[in-house]
Amino acid sequence: MKLDRIDHTSAEPPFEQVRRQIATQVGSGQLPAGTRLPTVRALASEIGLAVNTVARVYRELEADGVVVTEGRRGTFVSPSRAVPDSEVESAVQAYVEAARRAGLGVTEAQLLVERRWARHP
Repeated sequence: MKLDRIDHTSAEPPFEQVRRQIATQVGSGQLPAGTRLPTVRALASEIGLAVNTVARVYRELEADGVVVTEGRRGTFVSPSRAVPDSEVESAVQAYVEAARRAGLGVTEAQLLVERRWARHP
């Protein structure tokens, strides 16, 4: 698994940068189902983040159905992700259409998504 460098100057927190990159690679098929992810300690060392930060990334990815943790065996890309890309695409299309009907611009629509995203544990 290859991740981009963490941008410590970004407004996006480091854990979210890592979570997003892994989720994107899974969604694109770059990390196929069943792929074993590095251990928390190995990934933390590789990307220069605290072990607890990487553990949080894995917990959030597991809560989203992107990965599964099998105890000492490790963490793997989920064999069946909770939401297939086509379903997400359809939901995005429906949201864009509803936002346009409501007279929202792209910035306003993005702010609504960001606010909702921040509330989701």
